[in-house]
Amino acid sequence: MRINKYMAHAGVASRRKAEELIKQGLVTINGETVRELATIVKSGDKVEVEGQPIYNEEKVYYLLNKPRGVISSVSDDKGRRTVVDLLPQVKERIYPVGRLDWDTSGILLLTNDGDFSDEMVHPRNEIDKVYIARVKGIANKEVLRPLTRGLVIAGKKTKPAVYEIIKVDPVKNRSVVQLTIHEGRNHQVKKMFEAVGLLVDKLSRTQFGNLDLTGLRPGEARRLNKKEVSRLHTLAVTKKK
Repeated sequence: MRINKYMAHAGVASRRKAEELIKQGLVTINGETVRELATIVKSGDKVEVEGQPIYNEEKVYYLLNKPRGVISSVSDDKGRRTVVDLLPQVKERIYPVGRLDWDTSGILLLTNDGDFSDEMVHPRNEIDKVYIARVKGIANKEVLRPLTRGLVIAGKKTKPAVYEIIKVDPVKNRSVVQLTIHEGRNHQVKKMFEAVGLLVDKLSRTQFGNLDLTGLRPGEARRLNKKEVSRLHTLAVTKKK
């Protein structure tokens, strides 16, 4: 098995992240630093990442209702609480699939399956991600129309989004809008609304593919079953065609 695939299967990181670790000289096999991405791990080999041995683990998948004020990371150098801290009962080395901003709540998947993680976040698979945003300003069709055509953010055009106006409060100059996108760039939803003159002051992701938050309070998580994982995989494959 190629070293990056072995690392992904061991729950260390996605294959792409594993390649970065290899290039940085942080991976060894039997005590020897590995820098060649095509290196094969053989049965009985001792693989270490940053001096820590890694092993293949059972693949696990969790759905978390992330609260605001929690970091979408495995660890934080500032000592802030992370999403992994919310699942202390999980023995496997899980990490978040993509990320939600510190002040954004809602659905977040966590796994130790690097291939699954890559499949879920790659924009070509067009998996729906649904957000509810409370924004400052009056949302209407004219204001939101550019979202359906794609916007240029940081030099790159977003894919067309789908919106639904949930509520408009002219007195408070505030609106609530549901937005469905397929990508997951840094601060994307906030930047999309900002580009049309609406400032997000509260954001939550309510749906990821066919999954929602039914039965989960903020901070609670549950393990996905094989059928749910299979449906997500099928959804990605179907969208790819």
